[in-house]
Amino acid sequence: MPDYIRWLRGKVGPDRVLMNFATCVIVDEAGRVLLQKRGDKPGLWGFPGGAVELGESVEETAVREVFEETGLRVRVTSLLGVYSRYPDSYPNGDLVQSISVVFRCAVVGGALAVDGRETLELRYTDLTDLPELVNDQHRDIARDLLAGRETVWR
Repeated sequence: MPDYIRWLRGKVGPDRVLMNFATCVIVDEAGRVLLQKRGDKPGLWGFPGGAVELGESVEETAVREVFEETGLRVRVTSLLGVYSRYPDSYPNGDLVQSISVVFRCAVVGGALAVDGRETLELRYTDLTDLPELVNDQHRDIARDLLAGRETVWR
């Protein structure tokens, strides 16, 4: 199914649903993390990633979403954690409880590219100097990274 979210919302409307996401943490040689200024929530930043489509694994989702949102080709190197207790809402009124599998990923090709729709800006940022992140889930991911935690579940 090419657009699972559109299909699902056509059936349930904006009611709160569980949504599965894959998120990538990409760290450069200086130890900074790649952040994406989001188009869906202007002014807010987050780690690249997105919703799992039917028929995809979370690893495939992570690789696809990072390429779509950043222009980078990545491979998953490890699991940072699973973040599952987070209610959220979108500007169009859609409500979710997001379950995100968060991976560490290594860049294997491509070049940073902004599409001007999903991604408004990309930048590597020190974990001690982060801009405002999109939600509590991304803030917890950043805190866990800063604390050096691995294999987290929340």
